[in-house]
Amino acid sequence: MAVKPTTLTTEALRAAILSGDLAVDGRLLPERALAESLAVSRNRLRAVLEDLVQEGLVFRRQGQGTFLQPPPTQAQERLGALARRVSPLDLMEVRLELEPALAARAALRGSAADKARLLRLMEDSLRAPDLTAYERADDIFHYKIAEMAQNPVFLTLFEEIRSLRQAADWTRARQRALGEAEIAAVSLHHSAIANAICAGEEQAARDAMRRHMLEVGRVLSENR
Repeated sequence: MAVKPTTLTTEALRAAILSGDLAVDGRLLPERALAESLAVSRNRLRAVLEDLVQEGLVFRRQGQGTFLQPPPTQAQERLGALARRVSPLDLMEVRLELEPALAARAALRGSAADKARLLRLMEDSLRAPDLTAYERADDIFHYKIAEMAQNPVFLTLFEEIRSLRQAADWTRARQRALGEAEIAAVSLHHSAIANAICAGEEQAARDAMRRHMLEVGRVLSENR
């Protein structure tokens, strides 16, 4: 049965796809089901999905489907024992050492296309309407910076930490700590980080990321 087109704007379609509500474990519904859920034609859906692929916001795995970025974490089961022993503040201590270095390298190594995508991701985090949306935008933003550093060892370390964040008591700690005011404050740091990276300013990017990590750590510490 043909899908009756909706009046949703392209931005609204993008937001609906990226919200995660139409995905299971990061994988989007099959194309037909996705088009029906969004009440759009498959041609229009494919055009929007292709744009999202080009922007690095979704990716395809041959024979598996289309996934939201960043990729689903792969190491939660393997890291389960460690996750039970670490706290959110333990993770922040490691992130404080790693992520400023990633930001500095991203400033030096990121392509023009990468930097344009990072600015869009930064804007997504600033516009996030609630904690769930901010968590997703924040996850994608930091993952993109790790990719831009163009070092597979650094990226692997980042992915391990990301797996621990999702396996440990991280989400509940963030939910306790981050209200609307806190989200607004920490998301503004993304602007400084992205602008420094896009300007190719290595030290400024390092410093902006360090300030961000320190502030997130402070908020978590005060709301334990």
